[in-house]
Amino acid sequence: MKQTAAIKHLLPLVKLYPWAIPTIVFLGVLSSVFEGLGISLFIPVLQTLLQETPQSTNQSPLLQGLFQLLQGIPAQERLWMLPAGIFGCILIKNGLSYTNTVISAWFNSRISHRLRSQVFEQLLSVSYSYLEVQDSGRLMNTLASETWRTSQAISVMISLITTLCTTIVYTLLLLLISWPLTLLIGVVMGIISLIIQFVTRRIKSIGQQAVQANADLGVRMYEGLIGMRTIRSFGREGYEQQQFDRASQKVRKTLLKVDMLSGTVQPLYEILSALLVLSILVLAVLHDRSSLPTLLTFLFMLYRLQPQMQQIDGYRASLQSLSSSIDDVLMFLDRSNKPYLQSGTVPFQKLQERIVLDGVSFRYSAQDQPALNGISLTIPAGKTTALVGPSGAGKSTLINLICRFHDPTTGQIWVDDQPLQDLDLSTWRERMAIVSQDIHVFNATIAENIAYGRLDATPAEIIAAAKQANAHEFISQLPAGYDTPVGDRGIRLSGGQRQRLALARAIVRNPHILILDEATNALDSISEYLIQEALELFSQDRTVIVVAHRFSTIEHADQIVVLEGGTIVEQGTLDRLLPRGGLFTKMYQLQNRTLKR
Repeated sequence: MKQTAAIKHLLPLVKLYPWAIPTIVFLGVLSSVFEGLGISLFIPVLQTLLQETPQSTNQSPLLQGLFQLLQGIPAQERLWMLPAGIFGCILIKNGLSYTNTVISAWFNSRISHRLRSQVFEQLLSVSYSYLEVQDSGRLMNTLASETWRTSQAISVMISLITTLCTTIVYTLLLLLISWPLTLLIGVVMGIISLIIQFVTRRIKSIGQQAVQANADLGVRMYEGLIGMRTIRSFGREGYEQQQFDRASQKVRKTLLKVDMLSGTVQPLYEILSALLVLSILVLAVLHDRSSLPTLLTFLFMLYRLQPQMQQIDGYRASLQSLSSSIDDVLMFLDRSNKPYLQSGTVPFQKLQERIVLDGVSFRYSAQDQPALNGISLTIPAGKTTALVGPSGAGKSTLINLICRFHDPTTGQIWVDDQPLQDLDLSTWRERMAIVSQDIHVFNATIAENIAYGRLDATPAEIIAAAKQANAHEFISQLPAGYDTPVGDRGIRLSGGQRQRLALARAIVRNPHILILDEATNALDSISEYLIQEALELFSQDRTVIVVAHRFSTIEHADQIVVLEGGTIVEQGTLDRLLPRGGLFTKMYQLQNRTLKR
C-alpha cells in the first residue's frame, strides 16, 4: 500500500534517534490505558447512582475485576472515591499526553532541521554538472517546500503509529467489556474504513500533480525575482503576471482537490459512526434495560475510539498526499544516481612551477559536441596567461576545469607534477580567487561581502582590501559605510561598484592563483580603468589567468592563448601574435576599428 511505502521511505530518517518513536508510542499507549481505566470506572459510578447491585455472573473479566475491587468499599464512600479515581486517571493521562507532545515536537523539529540540512548539503556537494542541467525553481521548491512537507509526513507517521497503538488499547478494553458487541462494531468499522479508502483513492495521483504544480510555481517566482529588470525593461509585467497567475491557479486547484478529498474523511466517519452507535444503543436498551450502565460506558469508550479510527484513515490519506513530496526529497538525497567530484587527499600549499593541461577534452554530456578537444597547455607560476577567442571557443570551460568544477572527459591536468584529482579540493580552492563579469553579491553588508573571501579577516584588512580595489571611496560615501546592506544580488550598487567589491573580496583572500573571467567587459571606461589599475598592483608575483574580450586588458600578458572551437589555434605574446595575421590579429584589428569609431 502507498502509505506503507511512504513509512518505509521515512524510516531511515527517524533512525537517527532510535529511542524517540518507542518512547512516543509507549507514552501514547500508557496515556490511553489510563483514559480507558477512567472511562471503565463510570460503570460502578452509574450503578451506584442507580442503586443497582452488580451481578458478577456472566460479566466480562474487566467488570468482574472492578466489582471485586469495590466490594469492600461502602456505597456512600464510592460516590467520592470513584470520581476521585476518574479525575486522577484524567490527570495522569493528560500529563502523559503533554509529555508525549513535547517529545514529539522536539523529535520532529530535529528531523526537520536535519532533513533541510541534508538537502542543502547535497546541493553543496553534488557535481556542478548536475546543477547546471537542473531547474533552479524546482531545486528551490525541493529545499523550501518539499522538505517541510516531508517533515510533516514524519509527524503524520508518528501520529499514525501512536493512534494505531491507542486503538489497540481501546479495542482490548472494549473486548473485555463485551466481546460480541466489539466484534460486530469491528466489522462495521472495517466496512466504513473501506468506504473511506475508496473515496480517497485518488489522493496519491493528485499529490503528484501538486508537487509538479509547486515546482512550476517555484520556477515562476525565481524567474520573476531574478529577471525583474529585464521584465520591466521590455514592458512584460502583464505577461509575467499572467504566467504567474496561471501557475498559482494550478497550485490552488490541485491543493483544493487534495483538501476536498481529505475533507471527506471526517464527515463520512461522523455520519456512519453516529448511525452505528445510535442503532446499537436502541437495540441494546430494548433488549435489556439492566445493562444500561455497562452499555453507556461501552458506548462512551466507543465514542472515544471513533475519533482514533477516523484519524487513522485521515493520517493514511495524508501520507498518500505527502508521498510524492517524500519521493521528491528522497530522490534528490539519493547519491547513487548523481555525479560527485571526489576530493583528493594531498594538501595544496602553493603553486611552485606550473599548471599543465595534457590532451584535455571535455563534453558537458555524451550527446554534446566537445567543448574542449585535445587541449595541451602550460600555465607558468607567477605569470599572466590570457585566454582569448570568440564566444563558445571554450574559455570558460577551461577555467571551470582548472577550478575543478568538472573533471576532464579525457586527458589530465597536472599541478606541479601532481594530478589535480589527487589534490585536496578545499585547499586547492582556498589558494584561488575568481573575479568574473557575472559576480554574485550576497544580501549582506559591504563588510560581510568583502570578508566572504576570508571569513577571519579583520576590519582593518577589509578596509585595506577595499582601498587596494579602489572601492574605499564609494563605500565611505554610503549611508552606513562598510555596514551598509547591499540588497539582494547587490541591487543597490552599480555594476562598477559590484565589480570593485568582488575584487576587494579576492584581494582580502590573498590567493596564489587569480582568475579574471571577463571581469571588465561590461564596465564603463572609468570603472574599467579603476579595476585595471588595482589589478596591475595586485597581480604582481601571482599566477593570473585572464579571460577577456577587451584586448586592452591583456596587452602585458606573459602569454596569450587563442581558442577556437575548443582547440588552441594560436599561442604567444602580443608582439608575436599580431604579425601572423591569424585569428588573433583579425579580432584585435576589428576591436581597434570599433573603438576608433
